[in-house]
Amino acid sequence: MTRPIVILRPAPGGSATAERVRAAGLDPILLPLFAVAPLDWTPPDPAAFDALLLTSANAARQAGAGLARIAGLPVLAVGPETADAAAQVGLRVIECGSQGVAALLARLPGNQRLLWLAGRDRTAVDHPAVRMTIAVYANNAIGWTPEQAAQLPGTVAMVHSARATRQLAAQLDAHRIPRASVRIAAISARAADADGHGWDRVALAGEPSDAALIAAAQRLAIDP
Repeated sequence: MTRPIVILRPAPGGSATAERVRAAGLDPILLPLFAVAPLDWTPPDPAAFDALLLTSANAARQAGAGLARIAGLPVLAVGPETADAAAQVGLRVIECGSQGVAALLARLPGNQRLLWLAGRDRTAVDHPAVRMTIAVYANNAIGWTPEQAAQLPGTVAMVHSARATRQLAAQLDAHRIPRASVRIAAISARAADADGHGWDRVALAGEPSDAALIAAAQRLAIDP
């Protein structure tokens, strides 16, 4: 038996992941835990910065009209999906990482001045180059109906963040579904450990990318 893969990401990222899961020969189930919404924000003087740091495609998609004032700044993108989203709104990407934000920032000279456009709920980035952080979008948690939650037992859930793991656990607990009925493929050890243990099985992505996370989910999808 091959287990279905539950995709917890909000749109439009969740739909893109679902297509990649289908291409890998697996059956996706879209059950987002969050809905993305833009936030009001005021762009600062671009002269105070050397570049923009984007760690999520949603920052580019949701930043809106405020981007116009700072669009002349080049972009450091955490990965290909974020780089593509930045390019689609007219930003110029000069660096694209593949191993996470820490590895991306480690390549920078020490005198760089970065403006980080981020989500409201985010993991802190401790690096001297990040001179200012502005939240331009929010991932608002949404609850599942009993019918949606009932699809979880016997599946592999893909978690892209520690917050997603905590929200997944909360939804399972709220609907009295044992965690032991679900396997999780996690983007990182931090995401896997975000809400304790009790899962049927856990697999970690080899690197912080959608492709690596799907590969981890594929390993778990094959019983036993």
